[in-house]
Amino acid sequence: MASNASPQLERELGVFGAVMLGLGSIVGTGVFVSIGIAAGVAGPSVVLAVVIGALVATCNGLSSAQLAAAHPVSGGTYEYGYKFLNPLLGFSAGWLFMLAKSASAATAALGFAGYLLGVFGVSPDVWLVVVALAAVVGLTLLVLSGLRRSNLTNIVIVSVTLLTLAVFVVTGLPTAWNNGTQNFVPFVPDEAGGGLRSLLYAAALMFVAYTGYGRIATLGEEVKDPARAIPKAIIITLVATLVLYVSVAAVGVGAVGAETLANAAAQQAAPLELAARQFGPAWVPPVLALGAMTAMLGVLLNLVLGLSRVLLAMGRRRDMPASVATLNEAQTTPTVAVTVVGVVIGLLVLIGDVRLTWSFSAFTVLCYYALTNLAALRLPPDARRFPRWISWLGLIACVSLAVFVEFSVLLVGVGVIVLGIIWHVIAQRLSSSDAEEVDK
Repeated sequence: MASNASPQLERELGVFGAVMLGLGSIVGTGVFVSIGIAAGVAGPSVVLAVVIGALVATCNGLSSAQLAAAHPVSGGTYEYGYKFLNPLLGFSAGWLFMLAKSASAATAALGFAGYLLGVFGVSPDVWLVVVALAAVVGLTLLVLSGLRRSNLTNIVIVSVTLLTLAVFVVTGLPTAWNNGTQNFVPFVPDEAGGGLRSLLYAAALMFVAYTGYGRIATLGEEVKDPARAIPKAIIITLVATLVLYVSVAAVGVGAVGAETLANAAAQQAAPLELAARQFGPAWVPPVLALGAMTAMLGVLLNLVLGLSRVLLAMGRRRDMPASVATLNEAQTTPTVAVTVVGVVIGLLVLIGDVRLTWSFSAFTVLCYYALTNLAALRLPPDARRFPRWISWLGLIACVSLAVFVEFSVLLVGVGVIVLGIIWHVIAQRLSSSDAEEVDK
């Protein structure tokens, strides 16, 4: 049980800082890698998958926004589950978040390493994991230095990333325009799997590419005027990301075709860079590589921040060891939680399989946001900012998309959820035993 006497983090972020944190968490692996992966599943209709993913993310984002405004503490749906649902579902949300986003962070680190090695023409066989681990260690140390410094770094990273993606769209648009509709016909090719299933599978993959807005909610304890700033920041972040993703996907498919993007993602994990080589001036591909690297670092930075805050909240409730709730002397950084998160991400990096980590994230993130919408449905009328149908739509969409991930990933995901529930039961019993000892 959380104690009211627990040290609280300082409120340092305004709307602009929160939006930049959201963009830094979103604009990364999704736009630079997963658009190519989804193009291999749904063909040219990946553009529609991007829109569907955005619509689902918007429902979830609005649910997160009103929950964060009503209950502005670190922990996101983990805390909302405890307050508005029950302890088991609250713990499950925290468990799912830790698993999903740790895997996403490992994917970002490996993606950064792949782009960096590609720039220097170094084979990834030996150095991929080494460089990825170095990135994890470096950004973990940065987060340990304090949020102010981390947020400034994030603003720089996001600015560079957005500029490079703008270069991709502007330089690729003439080629896409000249090609007309030839790369969009047939819109859902048979070889991509065909029909609604392929589209929804791709939408599930692209949904993950939007989920960084949750970092704004998990940092609720550090945002100034959270009742106003959090909903506003989430909405701005989602609208900006939708425009960016649709632009990049449409130009990429229109300029070089979905098949080329898919092959580049499978072979090099660099679909946008390869596309730029076919339509842009010689200076464009290196610029895209720079944007990809800064984006991956931005995602990794913000995931370390968000994961550590959820682990902090779980430590306060004794769902995790109490030591992870320890703050530094300035009361600005959960040092033990940040360190643990860095170690876990580093261990996942050792797997070295980007496709596996991204697929696992898709299933667990959809389950996590299903719980977010369920919690939003339990908000009292005076705390509700948006109609209930939005949360119902988000809940149904998350559950529906989750069943379209690969069956093997679904089985592993369910198994991990069961393991988490077993751990929760054990932790609760140990906590009860300790309480009884104190009473004696």
